Amino acid sequence: MESGKIDSARIDQIIANHDGQPGEIIQILLDIQHESGWLSKEILEAVSVKLGLPFGKVHQTATFYKAFRVVPRGEHSVHVCKGTACQSRGAQRIVEAMQDQLGLRPGETDLDGKFSLDTSNCQGRCALGPVVEIDETVYPKMTPDETKVALKNYE
Repeated sequence: MESGKIDSARIDQIIANHDGQPGEIIQILLDIQHESGWLSKEILEAVSVKLGLPFGKVHQTATFYKAFRVVPRGEHSVHVCKGTACQSRGAQRIVEAMQDQLGLRPGETDLDGKFSLDTSNCQGRCALGPVVEIDETVYPKMTPDETKVALKNYE
């Protein structure tokens, strides 16, 4: 799993890169997440103190936007494309198959930190849909039955 760790001095530096402006909270959190992998409660608390914002505002920002992760990612990231072309070719059935097999809903990571499941907007592989990407490997024209085979490669 990704660590969610970043030292206080580095958080200070990222905030300084944005002139310490609370209005830059989204970009500040994105920059921190880029380095730490996800936004732990400790990171959000530090940002709250350093920007002089209530913790609730920082937490609300981090949980409102889909770009932020407030739970660690699994060892293997599973992304199912839900763009228009993939949707019309059965992407929802693929999501449901993945949910059944992994015991996860999109946006979740399993308890042992092995898998994270997410959906995404168009991945730009429309002719190959429905598309599943596991880590860096693309699985084109996926069917619900083929999801089992794809996941076995990562167990």
